[in-house]
Amino acid sequence: MKSTRCLLQLVLSGRTAARINELLLSPATSRLSVLHNQQQQALRHFRCSPASAKSRPVPARSVDEDKTNSTKSLATQEDLFEQVPEESKTKATFNQVIDVFTKRDIRRRGHVEFIYAALKKMSEFGVEKDLSVYNKLLDVFPKEVFVPRNYIQRMFNHYPRQQECGVQILEQMESYGIMPNVETKVLLVQIFGEKSHPPLPEDPVDLARLSLTRIANDLDSKITVYQLPCTDITESGEEIQLPHIVGIQSPSQMELLAKHNPNKPVFVEGPFPLWLRKTCVHYYLLRADPTPPEEKEEEVYDPERCFDYPLQLDLDLDRDLGDDESFDVDDLDEGPVFAMCMTSQGDQVTLNQWISGLQQNNPILGKVPTLFRLDAGIQELQAAAQPEPGHSHPPHPETQREDPQSDEDPEAVEEEESRRSHGMKQ
Repeated sequence: MKSTRCLLQLVLSGRTAARINELLLSPATSRLSVLHNQQQQALRHFRCSPASAKSRPVPARSVDEDKTNSTKSLATQEDLFEQVPEESKTKATFNQVIDVFTKRDIRRRGHVEFIYAALKKMSEFGVEKDLSVYNKLLDVFPKEVFVPRNYIQRMFNHYPRQQECGVQILEQMESYGIMPNVETKVLLVQIFGEKSHPPLPEDPVDLARLSLTRIANDLDSKITVYQLPCTDITESGEEIQLPHIVGIQSPSQMELLAKHNPNKPVFVEGPFPLWLRKTCVHYYLLRADPTPPEEKEEEVYDPERCFDYPLQLDLDLDRDLGDDESFDVDDLDEGPVFAMCMTSQGDQVTLNQWISGLQQNNPILGKVPTLFRLDAGIQELQAAAQPEPGHSHPPHPETQREDPQSDEDPEAVEEEESRRSHGMKQ
């Protein structure tokens, strides 16, 4: 039975194959194949639209290719200066090269690379100390193109390559001791605008907040406004301008002040200047003398306090014979700083109010003597604030002092000044 079934399957399969061959050789089937081939050939002649051509993926370039392209562009700009013969490298030929570049393309493509190449070649042409040449280089920048349009662009330097190139020109001028003139200012304003960075706050309290935040090294520091600027009227009817008092202190400083020895005084020192662009502000410090070496206590670090970032590592690394382990380092301990403040009137009465405000969160200040080491120099913001006519203010005790005579001993004068400038809080 099994052999009969196998024979029948072979006969049927042979007939099926013969039928398929007949169909393939028939005229209808040949027509279908020709039509299919014609459709394939017709499809090959279709063209893509410009939009689809633009949407094709662009192969990514490596960082090395970008560096190579920038190097080639810089080398191309340097070729303009290399083509000048050695005997013809003068100020006139240097200016001619700049004119050739500016007239070659109205859009000034590659102006950043050209300026960097020109700065490198200025010493070869002997124009590294010529102000007019630097102004001519600034004139290469396109005008009113890199001016920030809003506050966000000013804050984040919206045109970093061009702004860094302009700063490089000014830094090279500074290194050669060249002062800019009015033409330099006009060119910079035309290129980058008058305000390329966010303006400073005009409110003195906001300005003090910004200044103290920049000075502080701890992000956990807390700013406290102890007094706002206001006008007070005394019993006699006289108006008095009360200054603002803004302070800053971090939790680590509070902890350090709590461990201070009550038998040793703390000092209020200042004013110390801080420049924010064209504005000069002053700040004051609450600090103490350095701790003597015999009184210092070494803190024992717990190795299990943090497993991922241990606070102390005891590693015994083998050093080579050529390693020099002797370093000439001068360790200077200036003492701990407990707090900082800014005020528009740096006299002892105003700073006493600051200490009283600190005492609310630092009770130890009620037990520690406070000494004032105030400088007799220019008081904070007094040059900008002129007294109004009709209002008289009591003169500062420092301004009432007479200048020492020329025949006095300078050491004695210094000792007398330091003695007068020290005062103890009762």
